[in-house]
Amino acid sequence: MAYPLHIAFVWHQHQPLYKSCRTGQYLLPWVRLHGTKDYLDLILVLAKYPRLKQTVNLVPSLILQIEDYVNGVALDPYLTAALTPVEQLTDQQRWFIIEHFFDAHHRTMIDPHPRYRELYEQRQTEGAVWCWQHWHPQDYGDLLAWHNLAWIDPFYWQEEEVSQWLAQGRNFSLSDRQRIISKQRDILRQIVPQHRALQEAGQIEVTTTPYTHPILPLLVDTDAAKVAVPQITLPQHRFQYPHDVSRHLRRSRVLYEHYFGCAPRGLWPSEQSVSPAILPAIIEQGFEWICSDEAVLGWTTGTYFHRNEAGVVQEAAVLYQPYRLTTSSGDLNIIFRDHRLSDLIGFTYSAISPETAAADLIQQLEGIRQHLLAYEGTGGTALEQPWLVTIALDGENCWEYYPRDGLPFLETLYQLLSDHPHLQCVSVAEYLQTHPPRAVLAGESLHSGSWIDGNFCTWIGDPVKNKAWDYLAAARQALEHHPDATEQANPAAWEALLAAEGSDWFWWFGEGHSSNHDAMFDQLFREHLIALYEALGEPVPEYLNEPLEVHEAKDTYPPQGFIHPQIDGRGDEQDWNFAGRIHIGGNRGTMHRQTLINRLWYGVDHLNIYMRLDAPAQKQPFGTEIGTVHFCWYYPNVVTYNSRLSLKEYPDEPPLNYLYHHQLVIDIERQCIEFSEAIANDQWQPRITHARYALETCLEVAIPWADLHLKPDCGLHLLVILAQHGYYLDHFPTEQLLFLRTP
Repeated sequence: MAYPLHIAFVWHQHQPLYKSCRTGQYLLPWVRLHGTKDYLDLILVLAKYPRLKQTVNLVPSLILQIEDYVNGVALDPYLTAALTPVEQLTDQQRWFIIEHFFDAHHRTMIDPHPRYRELYEQRQTEGAVWCWQHWHPQDYGDLLAWHNLAWIDPFYWQEEEVSQWLAQGRNFSLSDRQRIISKQRDILRQIVPQHRALQEAGQIEVTTTPYTHPILPLLVDTDAAKVAVPQITLPQHRFQYPHDVSRHLRRSRVLYEHYFGCAPRGLWPSEQSVSPAILPAIIEQGFEWICSDEAVLGWTTGTYFHRNEAGVVQEAAVLYQPYRLTTSSGDLNIIFRDHRLSDLIGFTYSAISPETAAADLIQQLEGIRQHLLAYEGTGGTALEQPWLVTIALDGENCWEYYPRDGLPFLETLYQLLSDHPHLQCVSVAEYLQTHPPRAVLAGESLHSGSWIDGNFCTWIGDPVKNKAWDYLAAARQALEHHPDATEQANPAAWEALLAAEGSDWFWWFGEGHSSNHDAMFDQLFREHLIALYEALGEPVPEYLNEPLEVHEAKDTYPPQGFIHPQIDGRGDEQDWNFAGRIHIGGNRGTMHRQTLINRLWYGVDHLNIYMRLDAPAQKQPFGTEIGTVHFCWYYPNVVTYNSRLSLKEYPDEPPLNYLYHHQLVIDIERQCIEFSEAIANDQWQPRITHARYALETCLEVAIPWADLHLKPDCGLHLLVILAQHGYYLDHFPTEQLLFLRTP
């Protein structure tokens, strides 16, 4: 029998519990704003392409918060400010508005709107204090309106009321803002009913997640983190409460049945985190399938997934099929997502044109299909087996980086998929019903890990994360000492506990991730625990009144996500928000000259390596003191030619005396880029490059991965050197090379 290549898109819609269990107040607005911009339009766009079927995961904590906004019982500080007459704004509110009402990607959500852009540029160029001193009440009124208008998805821009607001542009009144908020509420009101309607129509499958999005394996036993990282440092107190897993799953199933009128079939384990210990509870609650990441499959089967230069997995037959997990409690189906394809949509395609991005994804899928045809070896043009490619990712956060919130990309992609004779989009449950898994895995052999590197280090192991786990363990033990405090007798205590067990707090604690709201996440976590003690009538530990960590800007930190900066030499703060940063200071370099560069930024996406060099304030050494900037790298796991640096008078010490394989030189005076590759006999040979740079307030550089001819997941070491007239001046980092990996 001939089959198309089946594709399962799984969109994960999630927000943590921003509602304080202690006060009942919402501290952050993201449920309301993402609800206006991201959840409803995603399925309404899909409905225009009836041939396509997909899966959407709605987290219970998200649904409950949406309902609070719909019912008018949720009020966050942003919403309070928007509904306050500008003449009555307090000084605290005015500062809050100046600081936080530009919380949006400015290139796609602020710049397209002239009045919003005008206010943003004033804040950027003149500073917050200037705005405080010079803004009039109408400036605040317009900013309050535009922050909410910008979060209304372009899908609704043609509606009469929305188009009138966009055309009005300025001079918004309180009544205008009230109507904008009412429009947000109208959109929120449709989210759950429309998902139910499309599921009943057969175009989508709606799945669920454990109640407050916890890392289930760590609730069973925090020692699960040792499976992937045996040397990990764990909290002082081992957390072992497997019954909490059943509570999260039972609550998510009951809530799902209430809103959708049927039992859920699929479960998205929070952060795609799985372990053998959680499988019995999932089976007991009647779930038929779960989803995880290719890294977990690789660890489980002992497979390392190699990709060619086009990004196509060479072990396609292992990845692109579902598996049946066998346990003593019964069987459970599991699918594993293609990590790279998911990341391309989530992090990279926003940086290129919608048409190019959509065509590239189709090309990637066609490459997979051709590889599977070759694997089957029949010589036919149609597949003999029903292979399944799973693309599973966050369905909300990526779109603000796309033009028009991803609408042109999705419409182009969906049309190409609809027209393609050999690609078929399916919901996961539909596919599994027709094509049960052919491959079997013993449940006890399932690797304990998540979608991030196949481990749990994002949520445990860091000193601050471990402290939070110890706080949680102490609170959980306090609840254990109150056997009368059952879920029925003391629901407030259990709601607080389950909220504190959510994964999101641990994501932001310590090293690894940071946002403008770290202190708020810290506060929310502690407020959930405080609410638990108060519900039990127990004294609140004094330590819960203090933040877990000092929340201040750090000078040096590693990359926190993919970046796609515009290479214009201006160093836009949002463009480099997730980049790694190295602060450089003090006297160093040849002849102890004062450092010419005070900050180095670096990051990647699937297209380029990005570098940015900042000079000290009021100083522009490029072209005067710095003549050339050299980017030198070698590959630790590739046997190839390497050559010495082509510079004069550089110190004979690491890492300058290492040999390098590629060298990119930006000649500031000649305004050109030269790229060379090491060859035999310690020589360098010129190569063609498509690297770009721009120099204005800083030096920004984009170096295409394609120039390096590397396969995905290849590691490289990178050194940046400053020179003048061929003579060495300085280098960064000073003691060890930057390590990057091709996505």
